[in-house]
Amino acid sequence: MSLLLKNVQLYKEEELVTRHILINQGVIQYIAKEEREAEEVVDCSGLVASPGFVDVHVHLREPGATDKETIASGTKAAAKGGFTTICAMPNTRPVPDNEENLQYVQSLIEKHALVNVLPYASITERQVGQQLTPMNQLKDMGAVAFTDDGVGVQSADQMLRAMERAASINASIVAHCEDNSLIHGGVIHDGETSKALGVPGIPSVCESVQIARDVLLAEATGCHYHVCHVSSKESVRVIRDAKQAGIPVTAEVTPHHLLLTENDITENNGMFKMNPPLRSEEDRKALREGLLDGTIDCIATDHAPHTEDEKQQGLEKSPFGIVGLETAFSLLYSNLVLEGVCTLKQLLDWLTIKPANLYGLSAGAIEEGGAADLVLLDLNHTYQIDRHQFVSKGKNTPFNSWTVTGVPKMTLLNGKVIWKEELSYGKA
Repeated sequence: MSLLLKNVQLYKEEELVTRHILINQGVIQYIAKEEREAEEVVDCSGLVASPGFVDVHVHLREPGATDKETIASGTKAAAKGGFTTICAMPNTRPVPDNEENLQYVQSLIEKHALVNVLPYASITERQVGQQLTPMNQLKDMGAVAFTDDGVGVQSADQMLRAMERAASINASIVAHCEDNSLIHGGVIHDGETSKALGVPGIPSVCESVQIARDVLLAEATGCHYHVCHVSSKESVRVIRDAKQAGIPVTAEVTPHHLLLTENDITENNGMFKMNPPLRSEEDRKALREGLLDGTIDCIATDHAPHTEDEKQQGLEKSPFGIVGLETAFSLLYSNLVLEGVCTLKQLLDWLTIKPANLYGLSAGAIEEGGAADLVLLDLNHTYQIDRHQFVSKGKNTPFNSWTVTGVPKMTLLNGKVIWKEELSYGKA
């Protein structure tokens, strides 16, 4: 069936212009000022078309923890949030660390996913940092990259050998950076709030020291090295210096690290517990500066759902993680674009073409002949976030009751509508 998106706004040479987009058999056939006939016509007056968002850091929990999330519920949350391509972290059970396990995960994705899901494979077997996985075979089977996300690779020798192997097959190493010897049982940032609440803190150097190690290993091996969820000013400085030295390093930052600091934690509330933790105002400023100057390449949600009971145990006992797929655009548009921190075009690039470019994905652009993976955005809809209305099984967010503006109105994958906003968002 052919579909015409009529009177939609989209970016052309850095400016929003009004165009008509004709979609036929899942492909964008025509983008122009003149209308074409189609079997179905949607009047998109007042809406902005963006390439479907790309999230390179999502935890779907299936297989192994379907009480927290499933592939079906997680990808429905992605579609609601405007994401059409997501990369799924390997901390499932079983871990996709061999051909059989990866094939099993892929079979679940094929059966249940509503959006494009590209699975990571782990760097080491069972993510325990001992034995490297068969990267060559796993890449051939479709692993998008390799990561032990959730735990840092503690051995420098192990990381060196992983990077050598990845470089030999033109694959990327993706790292959660955390030196376990420096955690000291911490649960939030080691700063004024941890002292005030009387809970142990995680120092910034826990993250930055491992990034510093790894960028030198990336230089030695020529491996593309991607840093997950950067959180501190020291980390930004290390990555900036590495890029200036020509080392093949890229990095991501989350919406919560761009918008919140340790000062937002005013009580012993597990909804504010994530890893890496919310850090200082100086750190947040450095993250924004790093994003604006290109040190940090893109935004990723680190969507990490947990059950309600788990997150009601306070800072010391709750698991790390918050959800982010359904609120990312609204939060970022409201607090970055409308506040003058960046432009809408910059924000869309950080959510589309820039994450797609990390791994050479065929996503992140609106062009004739390309897949019709699109999100239509209503930039004038103001509503109050209600975590109980999330379609994700995870309701764990510190942004509950925030008033935001801008929502994904409709999401299309290969020209098929996979999400249409009706009653899902309330009014402010």
